[in-house]
Amino acid sequence: MKLKEIPPSLYHSLRLSLKSKKAFNEDTKQRIPVIVSLTTIPSRIKALHITIRSLLNQEVLPEKIVLWLNDSYQNNIPVNLQKLLGDTFEIRFSPYTFSHRKLIHSIENFPNRIIITCDDDLIYHPESLKELYQEHLKNPNVIIGNRCRRITFDSNNNPLPYLQWPFAKKTFPGEKLLMPVGAFLVLYPPNSLDKRFNDIELINKLSPKSDDLWFKTTALLNDTLSIQAEKEPPKPWPIIGSQSVSLKSVNNKLDYKRVQWEQIIEYFNFKFES
Repeated sequence: MKLKEIPPSLYHSLRLSLKSKKAFNEDTKQRIPVIVSLTTIPSRIKALHITIRSLLNQEVLPEKIVLWLNDSYQNNIPVNLQKLLGDTFEIRFSPYTFSHRKLIHSIENFPNRIIITCDDDLIYHPESLKELYQEHLKNPNVIIGNRCRRITFDSNNNPLPYLQWPFAKKTFPGEKLLMPVGAFLVLYPPNSLDKRFNDIELINKLSPKSDDLWFKTTALLNDTLSIQAEKEPPKPWPIIGSQSVSLKSVNNKLDYKRVQWEQIIEYFNFKFES
């Protein structure tokens, strides 16, 4: 977390924490036909209610916000999450611990719904869901990310290190190698991923530490394009203390995303021009 992010993080965390569930006005807000789906890790679960509150505080509400927890939490859900349960927010359980469960289970359970994935360590601006859904109405058959990286290769067609994959400012017509970054909300229309999206054996073999890469892979296999949202909502605020443990540090420091991408390319025999 950057020093300048601390004051707004403290302010918005406190403001949302003091808000009663009734004050989110779930009964009167406009709803959009999407399912918001997320998961978490043990080090973040105590602060997760802040993220859920920011989702309940949106200008428009989804049909449901579904939190996928590992089975070990069935009798151990924090009180601050239990208090938010209701018509919009619900908790479901999974035997898995990897982050991919936030999308694969929601597609399995809501196969004909638009799914928006989000992260568990951020406070989302109230316009976030509305803006992304409006992008979908203009581009209904593609995956849309509020932030995307462009998968990039060197002159010998070898993938560059992940941190050298530039953030996209726009989408070029027909380009295949934009990868939505999950933290900033990603919208998946129905039937946008290949039928192997929930192949646990392949996930563990090829991309166990990067759901972004796995979902990009299954989109490619399904010939579904991904685009950068034209109007990105205000950047979400990180929650203090929530990012001390993360897959990001593993993937980036060890360049493990590139390793996984190389495994994926080899397995599926993908051919891309540099």
